[in-house]
Amino acid sequence: MQPSKDKNTEEAEPFYRLSLPKKTSSEIINEARNVLRTLRTRRPFTPTGNQRKLFGSGSSRPPQNRPPSVFSLHASSFDLAESRPVSGVRLSPLDHKPVLVASAKDEDSSICFPKPPADDAEVRKLSSARARFFRRTSQGSFLSAKMVPPAQNEEKLDSEEPAMMNNLCRSTNNCLAEQRSYTPFNDESRQLICNQRMSRLEDSLKGTAGKFLFQLRGERSVNSDGRFADEEQQFPCDQMKKPDTSSAWPRSPGWKKRVTGSEDETRINELEEEEIFWHIKILPILHELEEEDNIENLCLACTKLYQTLNEGNMLGKRFKRRSVLLKLLYKLVDVDSDPLCLKLAKIILAMKVDGKNLLGVCKLAFKICRNEKNDYIIQNDRLLDCLLEVLRTEDLQKNSEALLYCMGAIKFMSGNAVLLNEMVNKGAAEMLLQLMKQINKVKENDTYFSNLGHLLVQLTATLRNLADLPPARCQLVCNGAVSELCVALEQRMNDMDVCTYIVRIFSKLSSYSDFCAALADCSRCYVLFLALLNKHQKQQDLVIHIIFILGNLTEKNNQAREQFFKERGSVNTLISLFQTYHELDLNAQKRYHERGREDKNHPKHPSEAEDVLIKLIRVLANLSIHPSVGAALAAAHRIVELLVTVLECKSVDDCEELVINAATTINNLSYYKMKSSAVQDKKLHIAEMLLKLLMSNNMDGVVEAVRVFGNLSQYHEICDFIMQKKIYKFMIALLDAKNQDVCFSACGVLLNLTVDKNKRALLMEEGGIGKLVDCLQDFGPADWQLACLICKTLWNYSENITSAASCFGEDTNTLLVLLTSLLDEEVALDYSLDTDLRDYHKLYWEREFKPVAEKLLDRIQSHQSCLPAATITPF
Repeated sequence: MQPSKDKNTEEAEPFYRLSLPKKTSSEIINEARNVLRTLRTRRPFTPTGNQRKLFGSGSSRPPQNRPPSVFSLHASSFDLAESRPVSGVRLSPLDHKPVLVASAKDEDSSICFPKPPADDAEVRKLSSARARFFRRTSQGSFLSAKMVPPAQNEEKLDSEEPAMMNNLCRSTNNCLAEQRSYTPFNDESRQLICNQRMSRLEDSLKGTAGKFLFQLRGERSVNSDGRFADEEQQFPCDQMKKPDTSSAWPRSPGWKKRVTGSEDETRINELEEEEIFWHIKILPILHELEEEDNIENLCLACTKLYQTLNEGNMLGKRFKRRSVLLKLLYKLVDVDSDPLCLKLAKIILAMKVDGKNLLGVCKLAFKICRNEKNDYIIQNDRLLDCLLEVLRTEDLQKNSEALLYCMGAIKFMSGNAVLLNEMVNKGAAEMLLQLMKQINKVKENDTYFSNLGHLLVQLTATLRNLADLPPARCQLVCNGAVSELCVALEQRMNDMDVCTYIVRIFSKLSSYSDFCAALADCSRCYVLFLALLNKHQKQQDLVIHIIFILGNLTEKNNQAREQFFKERGSVNTLISLFQTYHELDLNAQKRYHERGREDKNHPKHPSEAEDVLIKLIRVLANLSIHPSVGAALAAAHRIVELLVTVLECKSVDDCEELVINAATTINNLSYYKMKSSAVQDKKLHIAEMLLKLLMSNNMDGVVEAVRVFGNLSQYHEICDFIMQKKIYKFMIALLDAKNQDVCFSACGVLLNLTVDKNKRALLMEEGGIGKLVDCLQDFGPADWQLACLICKTLWNYSENITSAASCFGEDTNTLLVLLTSLLDEEVALDYSLDTDLRDYHKLYWEREFKPVAEKLLDRIQSHQSCLPAATITPF
């Protein structure tokens, strides 16, 4: 079968002329079965690290220039000063000291309010006491025992009591809180003074106000009728629900929010409700956290605390007691328990901390996720939601280090299949792309550029894991991942870690048609890939993934083949890589043979260098499908030399894929017949190398060698070589392979041999006629191209026929019956097939098989030809 010629070569004449429409070069190429073939290969192997670290052992970052993966984390890692709540009301400065006056009756001088220190010495003394308070170890107590509320059987407060009592209760509570906060509990003298002051305050309060105060302190007062006060618990401050109710706080029906039309007054009412909720609901849990020493109970208390805070709308920054709560939580970080720290991290993140505290809690989450054994408890506690919220809301430049450890924790989670699926369901892929867009906006001259590179490593490593899941791939394609990844690749060309992860993402995604098409449309990617290959030529992990991507792009997309080829220096880059890794492979083989007696273990195949060559040769084979590109590569002598060298140096038994890929690429290049062809110049040497492959026990290698001989046997020198080396006998034997592709290639070689009158007798000598007839009978109705090829071979063979019996021997009658049957359209064509497949068969039956078979049948029936017989064009 004659392949198409380009416009600079002569069009071959067929052995007979038919009034058929001219076919274009591309149409003929598409129909040229088993002549030009693309190659597929396995995706490069990427080892998974045994340890979870910010940067793997293969990182290009020196240890001193990258954030640590291991660090100590204690309560001191957090900063309470940054935990103060954000006020919702802006108040103007007061010109006078505030005085609480509800009525003339309430102006009791015995009520003592905190006063500022009288002198500098007192200020220093007070500051020292507070410092000791904040430095207390786990033996200290954050909460006074007297602040613990009563048992969980309180009844509702009466919301109709006068506002005067509300104000009094609030003022008293504030007074007590201030007194206690200024009093270090491990100082006996100050504790005594505090108790005395509090006693005087309590004595001054009358009636229900006193009852309320005692209840908040957890004490039980006795009524006039002899019952304890907590049996009645009628408080004037507000109407309170029982703590064990299932209704949400404070939105339960028992709460009547008093809206006065003033925003400030509304906020004050909210603070009142928050204050009562704090004492009744939160304080008992905090007391439990402070007193409990069992890890499991602490975890349960943290779970209850989170639920209660959420119930009271106290998550976030607008919470008056936020600093007290956070201080206790930070203290519990010193308890060395990952389950407890997980609970703490979730609450702290929900409190919307920032600055040093955000960094601390992100490190805490990172530390938990670093241990693979914690994956199960992480799945059950929804830490992922909190971390994704940090990525979504926090300022990129202000909190770059915190986001780094947050992203590192998410990266560790993505190594778990369950958590990875959860990420996809929560839209993590789209969220990470948005974060990448923000990072890409920071230019190289910016002070944050380097630090954001550390973050980008974690982000791209996570995307690489997400790329395994179809929904994530869909999110990436739909949200323009190709362009953003290319921007990051261009900006971080000097960052090997970022580049490696991005090309690994492309390596995975380019195996899928939709993403591969999107990448092929991004013209900038070819320039970037070539720049990386030239810059990091000996970085095997990076090179092999880029070459694999280029192989995917050029496998099915003719435009991609042309566009890559037209990029400046593309072919030279491929040649340079070929030479580099071929030399590395030779050196590795040399070292193995030098120590062969000492080392009995055979080197593993394919080696790293061989794997690069496999995928590099695949790119060349795929590029050669394009007519103009293929012709240019066939004329590139260095490329052909390197391909032949592979056949010289390698055995198909040692590295099967490499040798077969080399033979396939030579076959593709041998398709182009032109004077400048390097394959034509080296055809005899190539034939000698193919003989070694032909005689191997590898059937795939044998078939590939036969295909190359099918193209090369159009040259007289190769036909002589085939006869000299008895290769024709092997071709006839392959007709018994009962494989359509094998028979097609072998028959093509035999067709080209029968062009020479002196070589036709070989078919009869080796029983070739009978085997050709058997192939026609076995495969004819299913493969009209093969049937046509067999008829052409028999036509050439019978050119000088004198009688059918002497020419075809005992197979004459079988051949006559078979041709007659195959030329009957109703018998030959299976009309039970679907329309498209039936039309395809009919096309090849009418255009290729029928004209040749009719002439051959006529020749056999007449026993001899009255007209001079023509010779069929070589295969």
